[in-house]
Amino acid sequence: MNLVDLRSDTVTRPTAAMRAAMAAAEVGDDVFADDPTVNALQERIAAMLGKEAALFVPSGTQSNLCALMSHCQRGDEALVGQMAHLYRYEAGGMAVLGSIQPQPLPQQPDGTLLLSDIAAAIKPDDAHFGRTRLLCLENTWNGQVLAQSYLDEATALARRRGLATHLDGARLFNAVVASGRPVQEITRPFDSVSVCFSKGLGAPVGSALCGSKELIARAHRVRKMLGGGMRQAGVLAAAAMHALDHHVDRLADDHANARRLADGLGGIDGITVVRPDTNIVFASVAGERTVALLAHLKQRGVLATGLIGLRFVTHLDVDTAGVDRTVAAVSEFMSA
Repeated sequence: MNLVDLRSDTVTRPTAAMRAAMAAAEVGDDVFADDPTVNALQERIAAMLGKEAALFVPSGTQSNLCALMSHCQRGDEALVGQMAHLYRYEAGGMAVLGSIQPQPLPQQPDGTLLLSDIAAAIKPDDAHFGRTRLLCLENTWNGQVLAQSYLDEATALARRRGLATHLDGARLFNAVVASGRPVQEITRPFDSVSVCFSKGLGAPVGSALCGSKELIARAHRVRKMLGGGMRQAGVLAAAAMHALDHHVDRLADDHANARRLADGLGGIDGITVVRPDTNIVFASVAGERTVALLAHLKQRGVLATGLIGLRFVTHLDVDTAGVDRTVAAVSEFMSA
């Protein structure tokens, strides 16, 4: 039985065409900045996002941390969502390694931070307080696309109050495909943007941090400090280049499969489903049955996660047959 792995879009494996591109990649030593494929990727993703420069890094976690440590000094403060990935799921790196104070703010159901909460959290210039330097937002957030009007308003508020802005765009291209908005429209208001190649785009490794030349120069030093300098990284950059060439538009297939899954689960008694914007479906089960359901799904060759309710993530290795198998397995459990 083929496994239907819906735990995350990070479980994708390189396609045969991507592996061929990796094998054929021209490489050099990226620590000396002479890997031509890495250089080409950095130039390309920076131009795509409308920024001056970019830095290829191993992970989204490192990309976010490089951004935080490039924007902020020790004792500075970053405003973040209470459930934001870079605050909740990145091991406290901004505090432990950057000596940056996170100021978590409550998030609304759509992932936004109230403008009034942002304004109230910005500290006065007083020796008693950490210096508020950075506003961090995330798009998509739990698979939801943040409205462009909100992004514009929140970043405008930050600029008026002297803050820099960072976008955790781990699934940025999912937001682009789902909204139909040009990528530069989404990224324009931000001073820095992190984007992952190893999620829905299907590359095995890698993210990029994009921003001004000055910011990326600082981030380059931080990357080295964090142990993220890579040598012949062109084989990885080639996978990201292939993903940009071939795997962006097809994200619409993942979104369609997520809607198919949500519709199927929504028709089962005892299951409550959140309608997805992109490729992530959240559901809840009546009673204390989540753990048992996950075990049942695993027996049927379906993997999902249950840390914050049931979560199913579609990606290029999941087809409609896999979605239908998942719905059937959940239905079998709920009707038992």
